[in-house]
Amino acid sequence: MFYDHTVRIPVIKGKVFHKKYNGFHYIHYQYANSYNKEKKYPEPKRTTIGKVCEYDETLMYPNDNYYKFFPAEEFPEVEECERSGCLKIGTYLVIEKILKESGLKNIIYDIIDDKPGLFLDLCAYTIICENNAGQYYPDYAYNHPLFTDTMKIYSDSTVSDFIHSLTCDQKISFFNVWNSIQPAKDKVYISYDSTNKKCQAGDIELVEPGHSKSGLTDTIFNCSVVYDVNNREPLLYEEYPGSITDVTQLQCMLQKMKSFGYEHAGFILDRGYFSKENIHYMDNNGYDFIMMVKGMKSTVSEFVKSVKGTFEESYINRIYTYGVSGTTIESTFLPQDKKNRYIHVYYNDFKAAAERAEFEEKIDTMEKQLKKHIGEQVFYGMDVQKYFDLVYWHEGQEDQVLQAVVPRTSVIDEAVRLCGYFTIITSQKMTAKEALFLYKSRDASEKLFRGDKSYLGDKAARVHSIESTRAKIFIEFVALIVRNRIYTALCDEMEKTDHKRNYMTVPAAIRELEKIEMIRYGNDVYRLDHSITKTQKAILKAFDIDSKDVKTRINDLSMRLGYRTK
Repeated sequence: MFYDHTVRIPVIKGKVFHKKYNGFHYIHYQYANSYNKEKKYPEPKRTTIGKVCEYDETLMYPNDNYYKFFPAEEFPEVEECERSGCLKIGTYLVIEKILKESGLKNIIYDIIDDKPGLFLDLCAYTIICENNAGQYYPDYAYNHPLFTDTMKIYSDSTVSDFIHSLTCDQKISFFNVWNSIQPAKDKVYISYDSTNKKCQAGDIELVEPGHSKSGLTDTIFNCSVVYDVNNREPLLYEEYPGSITDVTQLQCMLQKMKSFGYEHAGFILDRGYFSKENIHYMDNNGYDFIMMVKGMKSTVSEFVKSVKGTFEESYINRIYTYGVSGTTIESTFLPQDKKNRYIHVYYNDFKAAAERAEFEEKIDTMEKQLKKHIGEQVFYGMDVQKYFDLVYWHEGQEDQVLQAVVPRTSVIDEAVRLCGYFTIITSQKMTAKEALFLYKSRDASEKLFRGDKSYLGDKAARVHSIESTRAKIFIEFVALIVRNRIYTALCDEMEKTDHKRNYMTVPAAIRELEKIEMIRYGNDVYRLDHSITKTQKAILKAFDIDSKDVKTRINDLSMRLGYRTK
């Protein structure tokens, strides 16, 4: 490996020699002689100490051998090397192709006036490094190709300034363009789901006390993603204050989707969005829906009880893909309903056993806690009184002492009998199997959230202003689109080969692709370090990239970096 700085070529008669090889001009140094007894003459021992400078033949780029044999020469003070001689290229090539084919690269370059390449580099950084902390970006940029012009490595302070400069108008422009190029807007089902993110910065207006997914009250803000399950594409994200519940946010999202041209799409919703108002709102706006409802919920328990024992063991009602049995009831569902709904009731043996064990443990714990407070002045809410009759002894109006705890066995038994049942409500006529398959298609949007928190490093927002919070989520959403395309391409490839390979998951594929490296030898040109392995070829095949494509792109990148290619 030759250094970037130059030194004078030593002039030592009989010791320093010029040698041209394969188009390059090297300097060799003869450091010893060894006598060959068989040939009976001395043989010189030589080694390369430098490469002649292309613009001055009296100078050379030295290597380690030069400083070994000329220790008196001082190593000059040089600025920190701008880029590693070994660049990890595999995942970059995949992301680069996805950005081009999806149109994301053109969209970002159109809406981001200043440093659009840095925006794409930050997207790639969050995917590859599973991190969103800006202070570590320069370390990533040091040994990866970049989308930035001239592949300039920006400092962490420049990255911070760039994130702060992104505006809400740019985000809105992205949504408008991205949704305008989506196909088949009327005949698609759209999954909508939300999560929450912790944030310790108290001066961000989005951050409010709210109930996190763990059930604890925390300082959080909410983030939701709209996902087209037919075309397998994220369409939109929302960030909103932590105190706002899922059920109240749904109508705002539906208004946004209508403005994007999704006039008659169907929406797949989790149980958190169930409400009479939301169902009637979707009816009034011409939207179909598929919505999960708990089997124990009073609204649907009567429907469950009406078919209980009639379908669970029937072969024709078995849905083997998910290990459940299902049947369908056509009926009005809510008060003031003007048309029939389709109530799909399902039963799962394993779910029944698990739910019963969990429920009985809950009741047992609750009863033990109640009995500990007999003889004390305590009061409990409706959730406790639903399963227990609490007997109080009254001395006065304010002196109410708990005297006895009596389990409401009929209510508890009824709840146990409903364990293992769940219900899906649909606005359009379909079979129980069709409804379940459509609902399960929302798994992709759930994987997006797991990817967001587990892989993109966003369990907590590491920002201190509302502008930075929104900008980071914007970058992460674009990264999420790219990562989702990686995921679907790998899944499609596994389906083609009918093999389940452990390296065809997104994290495993990225780890494997990161081993594909372009190495710079002799300060001349980047080259592929070694042949692509069988595993790497299988992963790249999912993206229609072969070994020839990799070598071509290495040459292109080497030229972008200012190095000659052959």
